[in-house]
Amino acid sequence: MIKKILVALDRSEIGQQVFEQALALAKLTQANLMLLHVLSPEAEGSPYVPMFSNFDYYPGLNSQSFELYQKQWDTFKNEGIQMLQFFCAQANTAGITTEFTQNLGHPGRIICNLARSWGADLIVMGRRGRSGLTELFLGSVSNYVLHHASCSVHIVHLPVTTKADGVLDATTNPVSAN
Repeated sequence: MIKKILVALDRSEIGQQVFEQALALAKLTQANLMLLHVLSPEAEGSPYVPMFSNFDYYPGLNSQSFELYQKQWDTFKNEGIQMLQFFCAQANTAGITTEFTQNLGHPGRIICNLARSWGADLIVMGRRGRSGLTELFLGSVSNYVLHHASCSVHIVHLPVTTKADGVLDATTNPVSAN
């Protein structure tokens, strides 16, 4: 029986769909939800880490860069909390007991560790669709979780129909030449 569902969310375009599927599963099973957002420098929308050199050609530039980065990071953290609060309110309104957390670290490890410590029966998460060299260098969070999670994992994919429809339209619509 599924009683606890961990929902790994990010701010990518698939985040809303991940939440909706997790909420639907929770309604069917009367499970509790734990919404998770992981703060990571690799995450979509994360501020770039400023590069500091050993040479201080322009005094104060390094401290200004760091202050700007800190402000951007604080904004990134606050946006994550706001997203979690928004989804949590929707789930609570639907009658599902929901809590949330935002953690800093490697997304795959954080998801697996929280699932284990919270006693999750299921993890619901999205897949960005990285493949080839991108997946090799950046890794795949969903692949990591699939291989390291202590419970079942449900992966939500982006619908491919939007890309396929565009290709289909381009190949089937006749172009008239006058």
